[in-house]
Amino acid sequence: MAEGLLRHLAGNKFEVYSAGSHPSRVHPMAIKVMKELNIDISKHTSDPIDKYFSFGIDYVITLCDNAREFCPTFPGNAKKAHWSIDDPFRSWRNDHKIIGRYRTARDEIKEKIEHFIEIM
Repeated sequence: MAEGLLRHLAGNKFEVYSAGSHPSRVHPMAIKVMKELNIDISKHTSDPIDKYFSFGIDYVITLCDNAREFCPTFPGNAKKAHWSIDDPFRSWRNDHKIIGRYRTARDEIKEKIEHFIEIM
């Protein structure tokens, strides 16, 4: 969700990449709540972090406490930021009982990204 939001809100201001501490597919509920904002993340992936070590990354933003602990140090002078967002994932269930957690996470991430773009 963060990748989709940053790409959408910042336009071409940044090159955006997304990696996960446990790379997997995008949860269908994340795709659904992002569509509510007219942002399509259905083709997004969660890649292994080490895929981006040679990319000259300037900023590394972690979104959950587990990711902050797992995230290695990037080569160069990458600045790190941590936004403690509750991970909405609990299982691969795809029912409307869990949509609230995904909306909450999306909205918190959106607020943080808007602030990040403002100060950049």
